[in-house]
Amino acid sequence: MVKTSTNALPCFLLAAGRGERMRPLTDDLPKPLLTIQNKSLLAWHLEALANAGVQSVVINHAWLGSKIEAALGQGEQFGMHIQYSPEETALETAGGICQALPLINPNDYFLVINGDVFSPHLPISSLLATVDQIRLNGSKTLAHLLMVPNPIQHPNGDFYLKDAKVADQESVGAEKLTFSGIGIYHKDLFKNLQRGVSAKLAPLLRQTMSENRVTGEKYLGPWHDVGTPQRLQELNAVYE
Repeated sequence: MVKTSTNALPCFLLAAGRGERMRPLTDDLPKPLLTIQNKSLLAWHLEALANAGVQSVVINHAWLGSKIEAALGQGEQFGMHIQYSPEETALETAGGICQALPLINPNDYFLVINGDVFSPHLPISSLLATVDQIRLNGSKTLAHLLMVPNPIQHPNGDFYLKDAKVADQESVGAEKLTFSGIGIYHKDLFKNLQRGVSAKLAPLLRQTMSENRVTGEKYLGPWHDVGTPQRLQELNAVYE
């Protein structure tokens, strides 16, 4: 197991979803293996992580998970170490993270990225630097979320961002944005969950927001939720 440091901050990629909205493309292929520029969504993430110096990645899977393992192996092609956290049935985001924590094995913080988002210039090095800043501040931050402008398919957003704090309730000067599916979490965020039990992330984050322990930042670079076959086709046309 690689010892956790700034460059070796462990990362967890969420790849267990069934991808119902992407059918029939996902009838015989896991959604995170769908491709843009002939490169799978997971491969885009892994290359970016490797370029930022991340050495240890855990990927969960449920639907057709063996195909993910066959495509990515143990990470040699990316110069990193990949482990897998199989789920018989998908455990939702927080449940999947809790299940995989022994493999992720963070000292404190770790990076989590949704396997079905496409963000070709993801600022991973900046996110790693944010972890250092959180530690230096002696903060009790349990989550740091990358927020993006609300896309057409999600116009009402998710949470409010103001002065680097993320909240579930509106306040003067706060901007409502969409959670990108990319975040930094402290292992203690999941300490009350039971391994093997399905659990959603949003309620956990909302509770933590009420304790003023969630920070965030707005990201204006390219980010796409690859949610439908049409959106995938459009992205392939744009990035050809």
